Amino acid sequence: MYLRSDERGPAVSRRLALRLALFGGFAVALFAVLFLRLWLLQVLDGEKYLAEAKNNRTRSFLTSAPRGKILDRNGKVLVANRTSLALQVNPRKLPEDPAERHAELSRLADLTHSSLKRVRRTMHEELKLAPAAPVTLRRDVGHYLVYYLQENQDRFPGVEVQRVFVRAYPDGTLAAHVLGTVGEINEEELKDPRYKGLRPGDEIGQEGAEDTYDRYLRGRPGLTRIQVDALGEPTPNGRLVSKPPTPGDNLKLSIEKEVQEAGEAGLAAKGLPGAFITMDVHTGEILGLGSFPTFEPSLFTRPLTQVQVNETYNNPSAPLTDRAIAGLYPTGSTFKLITAMAALESGVLTPSRSIYDGGAFTVGGESFQNAGGASYGSLTLVPALQVSDDVFFYTLGYEMWDTGQLQHWAHALGIGRPTGIDLPGAVEGLLPTKKWRDELAAEGLAEGRPWSAGDNIQLATGQGDLQTNPLQMAIAYATVANGGAVVTPHVGKEVTDAAGRVLKEFAPPPRRHVKMNPANRDVILEGLHEAAQTPGGTSYEVFGGFPIPVAGKTGTAQRDGHADQSWYIVLAPYPNPKIVTAVTIEEGGFGAESAAPVALDILEAYFHKHATASAGPNGGSPG
Repeated sequence: MYLRSDERGPAVSRRLALRLALFGGFAVALFAVLFLRLWLLQVLDGEKYLAEAKNNRTRSFLTSAPRGKILDRNGKVLVANRTSLALQVNPRKLPEDPAERHAELSRLADLTHSSLKRVRRTMHEELKLAPAAPVTLRRDVGHYLVYYLQENQDRFPGVEVQRVFVRAYPDGTLAAHVLGTVGEINEEELKDPRYKGLRPGDEIGQEGAEDTYDRYLRGRPGLTRIQVDALGEPTPNGRLVSKPPTPGDNLKLSIEKEVQEAGEAGLAAKGLPGAFITMDVHTGEILGLGSFPTFEPSLFTRPLTQVQVNETYNNPSAPLTDRAIAGLYPTGSTFKLITAMAALESGVLTPSRSIYDGGAFTVGGESFQNAGGASYGSLTLVPALQVSDDVFFYTLGYEMWDTGQLQHWAHALGIGRPTGIDLPGAVEGLLPTKKWRDELAAEGLAEGRPWSAGDNIQLATGQGDLQTNPLQMAIAYATVANGGAVVTPHVGKEVTDAAGRVLKEFAPPPRRHVKMNPANRDVILEGLHEAAQTPGGTSYEVFGGFPIPVAGKTGTAQRDGHADQSWYIVLAPYPNPKIVTAVTIEEGGFGAESAAPVALDILEAYFHKHATASAGPNGGSPG
């Protein structure tokens, strides 16, 4: 119906119309945004949020896996596992009220003989890395504590006791430095690519073979996933996944238990710091390696008391230091094998050349005398090695002092350089050279003097600034014994599964080959054989009656601030050695008095073991 203008209502103002249009546009835009968001949630991201919703209804728990065993070369167990009770705190189940939470943690600190500050720090450090993971406060808790917690469960919500695996050492301290220890991974180690996929609380090898071969020994944890209700409690029949842990593989070492026991017992009987190593001269397999004083590796399976910390980390005798691979010592006359090889190969010496010993060697107004003031007259190399004539080797050191041949051959045989051993902590030591001392002198160090003939004379008899250890000396002797192959020393032999099947073998090739004249090798070994088993030899009183032919060298080293250090290195059997044994004892005096008897104990154990193994069941030859 048509209405006249005077019959229409009041006209809508333009401003109101604009407002209505804006409001309508905003409503449409808001609806579009909500619609798009719902479409994204339900269509594009639907599966993602469905999975998260399901995860909120589940809880996952990892079950620790036992590490593989460590065995000696004959399959005797050196490290196994035992179960331990671990006290853990589940942070999700602790009281929400701060006062109640504080009270519970205080009670826990008292029960575990700890402090509230330490408990909070442990929880903070582990939760920072894994917010939802249970925090282990203490291992090896006693059953009395377990019973107490069970009886007072209402006072300790969130506190759980879980069974975990820890290392067990059936032979106590035996081969402690070789085996190493196991400990919880720290924040820095979690960033290491070697430990990708591990979580706080997981255990890894920290020292020794446990560290080097950790990836084989470490198993894979099991997984249990359960369904929970809105309160986080398990639902009936709520177990969704149950995957058992996979144990680590076993590691067989090249160590021979009988050799290891003999060496460690010999060092302990002397009661002085020292070390030994026995090694196959052809393969580099280490049959025994020990250091005294030693430590109890089982201590590291639980928190240390302050007394235990002082006895291990703060002990001036340094029981954690492996002196066989990390010691820094002069070697005394055991170095003469290297001096003899350098002189023969450089043409300074021939086997038939005689050098006169009048009791002292004098150069530049400085006199270098024989030990004990002895004088031997004219000697060739073999008798000079037999009696360990210092003047003979002083002369050779002087004749090579400006050619660098002594350092060249010492370096070629392994002195002052990495050994390649598969144990952490080995040191390179120091082989003093003209370049080294001249650089120190230019910097105003080393008493401000350049290299002199006296330095080379001292080095020729294993004195002066030389710093090395039994491992490097054993490699040098092995290289001469086998004709020039610088072996790679190693304790790892093979990895096996639980059924004993070999999964991987370790047989590293020589690090390099040193070209040497076989005749020079033979004459040096002859001299060492005379020294060990011919009347008048320096170690004849120790090895003269030993039924196996050997070639050995004593050493008595002067060490600043200490009494004389005792050395002995022996190759057996002579003339085609199979093994080398090097022994050193700090402040042990003459080589024949302390170190040589320990070497004898080791060789007796080795040859007795192999003689028994080669005999048939009735004591005769095997059929």
